[in-house]
Amino acid sequence: MKVIIVGADAIGAHLAELFSKIKQNIVIIDEDESKLERISSQCDLLTIKSSSNTPIQSFRDAGVKNADLFISVTKDENLNLSLCVLAKSMGAKQTVARVENDEFTDAFIIEAFKRAGVTSIIYPDDLAARDIIAGLDVSWVSQCWDVHGGALTMLGLKVDDGCEILNRPFKEVCGPDAPYHVLAIKRGGTTIIPTGNDMLLDKDYVYFMTTRDFIPAMKSIVGKEDHPEVKHVIIVGGGKTAARVVNRLPRGMKAKIFETSTARCEELNAIIDTSRVMVINADGRSVANLLEENIKKAQAFVALTGNAEANILACMTAQELGVSKTIAMIENMDYMNIAGNADIGAVINKQALTASYVYQLLLNGDVRNIRNLLVVNADVAEFHAHEGSRITSKRVRELALPSTVELGGLVRNGKGMLVNGNTQIMPGDNVVVFCQDTNISQIEKYFI
Repeated sequence: MKVIIVGADAIGAHLAELFSKIKQNIVIIDEDESKLERISSQCDLLTIKSSSNTPIQSFRDAGVKNADLFISVTKDENLNLSLCVLAKSMGAKQTVARVENDEFTDAFIIEAFKRAGVTSIIYPDDLAARDIIAGLDVSWVSQCWDVHGGALTMLGLKVDDGCEILNRPFKEVCGPDAPYHVLAIKRGGTTIIPTGNDMLLDKDYVYFMTTRDFIPAMKSIVGKEDHPEVKHVIIVGGGKTAARVVNRLPRGMKAKIFETSTARCEELNAIIDTSRVMVINADGRSVANLLEENIKKAQAFVALTGNAEANILACMTAQELGVSKTIAMIENMDYMNIAGNADIGAVINKQALTASYVYQLLLNGDVRNIRNLLVVNADVAEFHAHEGSRITSKRVRELALPSTVELGGLVRNGKGMLVNGNTQIMPGDNVVVFCQDTNISQIEKYFI
């Protein structure tokens, strides 16, 4: 497929790297030649230097008329929207625009832009807020991802000696009646797709697939039954993501936002529910300020400043002060491993979330959902099984799937169920597929 990306900043660069790895025909356009040189030195793609004031010739040079996907992710949302309209008029099949203003996410506005030629609108702050809320709702895990409206749930967490299935071969603890399926294990720098002879060890990071009904049982199995439910949250940084988070807080949850800008504090007070959220004009990285606002009574701490180092250090400080759940926004991909080694409870990266959303548009099969899991360098996606597809022809153990692929679960008639070797996938099933070191587009052939 031919993919054209406009904008070589963090999100554009991450998209270019991801798509070049899966052998797509990539062209990236930007005004800054140094950014293009940096990307071209790391990825197999074509770069075009262009001025946003005269994009038509560069679009012709890039071959927009033959583009399967056109993505504009510059920092100027109005430019992104107008370039998508132009690209669509020149022949691009699908167009995606990044926006920073939540007004563009109104259903009426989205529909209007679709008619004008913008196929999809991405609001990264909203994607990040959704992940943060999911993390606060199931606070004892690092990652929580609902599939098909919650019929299945993927949980990612680090296990310790409180986990009751530690040091036991999976063939003993992962039978057909087990309330979970182990998708992958991260041990040190290695990702393991487990077999029956593998086992969980202390400090492993593990991805489980389970059903929503079994989440309480999973909390006990992994030894987190004493982990407190989140009632009070402290947020450092009052930007757009913070505003989206507090306006979506689950019932019974309250928050305090630390923001150093007086003007931004006034803006926040005008758009949030002040009966549930308190805005504090102070530096949330200060231990004295945190103690003054009773951080020891908070169950969760979310660091959303624009500085990755500050967010990591703030979360580490919160942990030292007794907060059980910490979430850090990390914009710089280079800091992801640092955050993991520091044992930050959860990490949010808008580039990865945006890439997962756009990646879905590249796939030809009926893909309902996809996530890029940075911890294990893998993808997990929800595929729809069609009548006559290979995936429905045999039982799972007879399908000869690649060793780096796991089928975690399926949804049939709205009901989630786990998958084992004896499972027969049926037409109409929605199947969760985990792929590590495998181009997920190669799995499409099993479903179409």
